[in-house]
Amino acid sequence: MRTGKGPLLLLVMAFFLLAVTACGQSASKDSGSASSPAGSKADAKPTLIYKQSCASCHAVDLSGKVGPSLQEIGSQLSEGEIYEAISSGRPGMPPFEKRLKTEEIQALAAWLATYTAADEGADQ
Repeated sequence: MRTGKGPLLLLVMAFFLLAVTACGQSASKDSGSASSPAGSKADAKPTLIYKQSCASCHAVDLSGKVGPSLQEIGSQLSEGEIYEAISSGRPGMPPFEKRLKTEEIQALAAWLATYTAADEGADQ
């Protein structure tokens, strides 16, 4: 009879499945806000899209959970690269091309591209 690694492997696989399926699920409504550096009304739609499609993995404040922090994503990737990552996915991140409209992905990519290291320092 085999013992030892079987239950651990099953637990790891269950956690991985849970983590993967959690990405893209609607975020629960909370009082937290993932606002852009500008914080204008034009940001309302991308902020809502982010909360519904991204916050479960990247946190409402973009600090990261299962997925990495996006707080300085604009310093690391161009808007086009962010669009491609959202649309096609990345290792550990599902593609959203069938879950979100092209316009929604474009708005979200443009909004996330505004997050840079300089913006983070200004908020502190």
